[in-house]
Amino acid sequence: MLKICRAALVTLSAAVLTQPATAAEIKHKQLVIVSFDGAHDNGLWEKSRAIAERTGARFTYFLSCTFLMTRDQRWTYQAPAQKAGRSNVGFARTKKEVRQRLDHIWNARNEGHEIASHACGHFDGKDWSAAEWVRELNAFSTALETAWRRSGAAEEEPAGWEAFVRDDITGFRAPYLSTGGHLSAALRETGHTYDASGVSKGPSVPRISSRLSAFDLPLIPEGPHNRRVIAMDYNMFVRHSGGIENPSNSDVFEARAYNAFRRAFDGQYYGRRRPLQIGLHFVEMNGGAYWRATERLLTEVCGDPEVECISYSEALQILKDRKAGRGA
Repeated sequence: MLKICRAALVTLSAAVLTQPATAAEIKHKQLVIVSFDGAHDNGLWEKSRAIAERTGARFTYFLSCTFLMTRDQRWTYQAPAQKAGRSNVGFARTKKEVRQRLDHIWNARNEGHEIASHACGHFDGKDWSAAEWVRELNAFSTALETAWRRSGAAEEEPAGWEAFVRDDITGFRAPYLSTGGHLSAALRETGHTYDASGVSKGPSVPRISSRLSAFDLPLIPEGPHNRRVIAMDYNMFVRHSGGIENPSNSDVFEARAYNAFRRAFDGQYYGRRRPLQIGLHFVEMNGGAYWRATERLLTEVCGDPEVECISYSEALQILKDRKAGRGA
């Protein structure tokens, strides 16, 4: 009898947790924001854009600018406190590779995706001054603005490219999510509208401001013990396999990641509907487990009329409209 009562209690608890909120509690659509750090491998550009086409999602690509430079051009870049020509993530191998990447950037932009900044050489800027951050942010803009010419394809540069670089790239995520005390001032000075470098205990309401808004990647329960982990592929990769590739268990890692993402989504969809953010990299860790888990979630939820799978810039505008009493 005791076992039956306990089973009934578990069933009842699960039912309560998954019951839709009342109409009064659901005020807005559920926002799902998926982003990619690095945005370099051309094969993964193709793959991510194909996922978007299948699911209806629009992504944010946080681009590292050294992937728009070949190794013989690396001397034109110098990060704060570093020697000229250094990058923690390397450089492009050929000008042809750069041109292909530029095509992906432009096509993705035309498909409704967002291109944003991940700085240049992927250095930890926690100790940088505001002036040093400004230098790095300006290096990103210069690299992108001149990329067609530097790759030997000036005549192929699309009309409107410079305006796109100048006006449309307004988002930022710091390498290693490491910001320090001077990044915000530098982002405001260089015209950025949001910083997506934060981490919160769970899905949270972004801090919306007219000058610089802030988004936080959430810590979400994951695995058999529901320990929290940042909703990002790299952090799961470290937890699941110690940061060492283990493709033989890829299906297991995919299932764990999907379950964590799905529970985080359901918690908001049937709850307060705070935006859910998921961060990926342009590396298919553990045999692509985390990309597959994310695509599975997007396939299931993006067609729901109560869900918007959108970029950070789109989410920011929606949240500003909500704050002003406009929009759903």
